[in-house]
Amino acid sequence: MAFAHKSTISDKAYGAQNNERLEYLGDAVLGTIVAEYLFKKYPNGNEGFLTKMRSKIVQRKSLNTIGDKMGLDMLLSEYNNTRLSRSMLGNAVEALVGAVYLECGYSKTKRFVIRKILRSYINVHELEHFDDNYKSQLLEWCQKNGQTVSYKVLARYKFEKRDRFKVAVMIDGKKLATADDFNKKSAEQTASERAMHTLGIKGSKKKAASV
Repeated sequence: MAFAHKSTISDKAYGAQNNERLEYLGDAVLGTIVAEYLFKKYPNGNEGFLTKMRSKIVQRKSLNTIGDKMGLDMLLSEYNNTRLSRSMLGNAVEALVGAVYLECGYSKTKRFVIRKILRSYINVHELEHFDDNYKSQLLEWCQKNGQTVSYKVLARYKFEKRDRFKVAVMIDGKKLATADDFNKKSAEQTASERAMHTLGIKGSKKKAASV
């Protein structure tokens, strides 16, 4: 069930259920495990540092990449008769964690997440120096250069039965870059990153995909 997307038409074997509930559960369990892992790994880390590190690990972009490296696209293809999107990979990672938790309990799930996900696909030390808050970087650049930055929702539409947002980043009232995402804040971050590339701003060249 962890790999049965709600848009699939091959859901009879699961009683017309999909992985959304497991995704919900896995999101909470994964966040707790990562928080505990970082709390113990950085005994002197303050709350702000730990919160940022956790966000870098569990954000959608990172989970999509982890799901891709785990080969979950093969499982999604096997259990679904629908066109796969990248967001389904991150959702499947969370659903898988939720399924493992229900089957094995917290202790074994924590061991699975740490050994098979964190240590296998994430370079925590690189993340310490990786700044993925492109909105903040762009705002700082604009302030230094006497320019204003704002964001505008260009469209809100349905995709995979979910709301999806198209957002534009505006520099001095002029549209510089756009991005689409299921989350408005995520779309703003992606648009900001694209705007930085357009402006030739030297931001962090490392990508969350390498975490």
